[in-house]
Amino acid sequence: MNNTYEVHGLATGIIRIGEPIAERVIATAAKCFGGFRDGDILVLAETAVATSEGNVIQLAEITPSAHARRLAEKYQIDPATAEVVLRESDSIVGGIPGFLLCMKGGTLLPNAGVDASNAPPGCVTPLPVDPDASARRIRQAVEQATGARIGVIIADSRTHAMRLGCSGVAIGCAGIPSVIDDRGRSDLYGRKLEVTKRAVADNIASAAELVMGEADECTPAAVIRGIGLPVSDDSIGVESIAADECLFMGVFAKSR
Repeated sequence: MNNTYEVHGLATGIIRIGEPIAERVIATAAKCFGGFRDGDILVLAETAVATSEGNVIQLAEITPSAHARRLAEKYQIDPATAEVVLRESDSIVGGIPGFLLCMKGGTLLPNAGVDASNAPPGCVTPLPVDPDASARRIRQAVEQATGARIGVIIADSRTHAMRLGCSGVAIGCAGIPSVIDDRGRSDLYGRKLEVTKRAVADNIASAAELVMGEADECTPAAVIRGIGLPVSDDSIGVESIAADECLFMGVFAKSR
């Protein structure tokens, strides 16, 4: 990959429910920097993608179950939100005041990704149903409209164990590898790397987060230019590992 690159925020304004997000980012990119080029990587906030896909839930229409009410009381969460989190989760691991810690699609995350931030009043947005498929659809729409071969990342903001603050994480990916295997390469002193794999999609998502913001910026997308990643139709989406292969999850499982 190149040593220098550009990060352009796309201030699209508010994405409405059901509005095709690809059309908005294409128009904004054309206005801001002349449009897409081959090799560009488009990063999109998961809330904007979910909203575009109509995946917005009105809490007033949710009837909390008894289980949701117990969790809401224990962890100081709105009962309707707790019910949505339950429906979106594979399992509930625990929680702290304000959040449930959930397993969803092989990933450990707070509130199963259900988010009230940047959602319409009285609503929450779950994660896109299939983020990799969403990335593929948006990539295809951009390529058909502009002719540019690009990569697309659907990004979420996540906290990390024992660290303060959030950073970007790729939950969906198309056109580029999400992980690059550096095993077998040499370090500065000639030692062969044995375990190193670079989470390039996560790193790109974090770079994009710097210009996208988390509040009222109305910048739910960014374009990374010049990074030099190969763009291919053969990308396999975001890669994950089983819980027993994860250092953190494996240690806690064995300590039980």
